[in-house]
Amino acid sequence: MPASTVTEYLAALPADRRDALNEVRRGINRALPPGYKEGIQFGMISWFVPLSTYPAGYGGNPKEPLPLISVASQKSYMALHMICFYGQPALREWFTVQYGKSGKKLDMGQGCLRFKTLPELALDVVESTVARLPVEDYTAGYQAMRDAMGKGKGKAKPATAQVRRQK
Repeated sequence: MPASTVTEYLAALPADRRDALNEVRRGINRALPPGYKEGIQFGMISWFVPLSTYPAGYGGNPKEPLPLISVASQKSYMALHMICFYGQPALREWFTVQYGKSGKKLDMGQGCLRFKTLPELALDVVESTVARLPVEDYTAGYQAMRDAMGKGKGKAKPATAQVRRQK
């Protein structure tokens, strides 16, 4: 049965993983701008924008809060899901540069940062990244990205309507 609270999630982990993820959690909570909430989302410990602040929800689902970042224990590694990069290309670029300066190896796909042990993670860079995203900036960037994809409130008009206007 999947965990429904952060405490349950952590309690189910082996001690080394629990200690590492607790430290990551403390770092994120230290750096987190006001307005985000912590909880379990998609089976991971997550920090998200509450629906009361961003009612459109994640992916346009008004029942799913917009995640900022999540941490998980996988089979052979731990992962930070850096959802905060959606709609924030400059932040991702800044993060990549800062991570490089940390001297630690960046093992990351689109937004999944993998690490096997806490010393392998540049936690200070993760903290600085989270600290750079006040809720208003994050939701505005995310909404702009959705609008640009034609999935936001400012959804593009159907092509037939555009043709009619041109006549």
